[in-house]
Amino acid sequence: MMNRYEAPRPASEAKIRYLDADFQVLQPGSYVRCAVTGQPIPLDELRYWSVERQEAYVDAAASLKRHLETR
Repeated sequence: MMNRYEAPRPASEAKIRYLDADFQVLQPGSYVRCAVTGQPIPLDELRYWSVERQEAYVDAAASLKRHLETR
């Protein structure tokens, strides 16, 4: 069907299993939350996470902050 309008899905939080250099989506969604700032991170922009702590970070500074807090 041409020019079919589809209503956008509401944004929802994904459940992720963080792996070395990759992640596995356990529950579909469009974003995850930064463990430090609480800021939503779109999955296509997710670059920083901890496999050990199984949490995501919005940027390198947030990742470093959490690392220093948990040492």
